[in-house]
Amino acid sequence: MELKGTTISKQDIESGKVLFTRGDPNAHYTWDTGIGIGRYLEGLRKGKIFGTHCKKCNRTVIPPRVFCELCFSPNIEWRQLKETGVINTFSICYVNWDAQRVQTPHLPAVIEIDGATKGHGILHLLDEVDPKLIKIGMKVKAVWKRPEERTGAITDIQYFKPY
Repeated sequence: MELKGTTISKQDIESGKVLFTRGDPNAHYTWDTGIGIGRYLEGLRKGKIFGTHCKKCNRTVIPPRVFCELCFSPNIEWRQLKETGVINTFSICYVNWDAQRVQTPHLPAVIEIDGATKGHGILHLLDEVDPKLIKIGMKVKAVWKRPEERTGAITDIQYFKPY
């Protein structure tokens, strides 16, 4: 299928051949976390990690859900999980989010939280560990911000460290 149209070049824009405008829309928005994530984030603000347990499937998942995505049962219960876990997978990253190189690597990892069903966890950062010593299966624990600094965000956990 051939699409009809006119190709525009950077030179067309710079020369004024194509009319355009720039502006700041000053857009405001809000986002409702909903029941599941809202309660999870409130738990983080209090220094607690919550998951949900499906009574039918006998699975505990994190982040929590308000129903089981396997059997669609709404028969779930909230469970406080431990602040410890094991590394499921990790990366040693020498670039920032903006692709700028860094000397000290970022250490993102998927942490399987103790008390959740195997394979369920959260993506977070590791610290207080030599990157050469990180291993899949390594035991780690959460390092929390001080209570007065917490806002109800995943960043209320500063990072995970070996223990």
